[in-house]
Amino acid sequence: MLSLFRLLSVLPLGMLHAIGGAMGWMAWLLSPTYRRRFSVNTAQAGYRWAEVAAAVGHAGRMVLESPRLWMRTTQVNTIHGAEVVEAAWARGKGILYLTPHLGCFELSVQAAAQQWSGEHGPITILYRPAKQAWLAELMLTARNRDGIQAVPTNLSGVRQMIKALRKGEAVGLLPDQVPPEGQGQWAPFFGKDAYTMTLAARLALQTGATVVLARCERLSWGRGFELFFEGLPMELSSELDTAVVQINQAMEHTIRQCPQQYLWGYGRYKQPRQESPASATTPEAGA
Repeated sequence: MLSLFRLLSVLPLGMLHAIGGAMGWMAWLLSPTYRRRFSVNTAQAGYRWAEVAAAVGHAGRMVLESPRLWMRTTQVNTIHGAEVVEAAWARGKGILYLTPHLGCFELSVQAAAQQWSGEHGPITILYRPAKQAWLAELMLTARNRDGIQAVPTNLSGVRQMIKALRKGEAVGLLPDQVPPEGQGQWAPFFGKDAYTMTLAARLALQTGATVVLARCERLSWGRGFELFFEGLPMELSSELDTAVVQINQAMEHTIRQCPQQYLWGYGRYKQPRQESPASATTPEAGA
């Protein structure tokens, strides 16, 4: 598998996206569960099939471009909203980058690190190792690259994130993933309650960090990527429950900028999983 990853990492981006797009449609055709979840989630958000059908192919492109992102340095074509990030740095409270599972979200962190980590320190991200040993080693190397520091998804990792923000550095999170039971709260997401992490809101409220929304969109025909930054559309409430709802609203806002590249097949409304007793020291408990 490692040899396959190395081969994929050197193929032209256009070829990877073409093969990945076909793979995405194959997965959609072969999995009734995936088709049903995709349909339910997009309908919940108010989209017709024609408006989001392209997301099927983009899910496959995300998979095929991963070896390239993990094993090589990839540049974005254009950064929009860099002034938003510069203004956030000027506040001196650190930056909390938030991005949903949209487009090339891994490149959002890499590109931000390439642009600003040399001056402002690394971006700290949470990292859960893969179960396969070879993949775990590859992912760890990929995520602990220049300008990025990956920390474990436990209390120790959260403490490191808080420390980074208090030093005026940056942290990156994907707040639209379902956290383990006990690490979130039920909050509306496109009009339906979804179990939502409270970590993003806690980090912002506890440290005063500036929240910056990010999305990295794929360009057609393997032409590269465009990265967009913008500020939070509303002032974050000092009440945790309200702030969690607001962050969900911010994720909705970001997704609606490019719904054709969101992972609509993700089980956003699923029940949270149970953590093992060894994982009792959860990120949310320490935030």
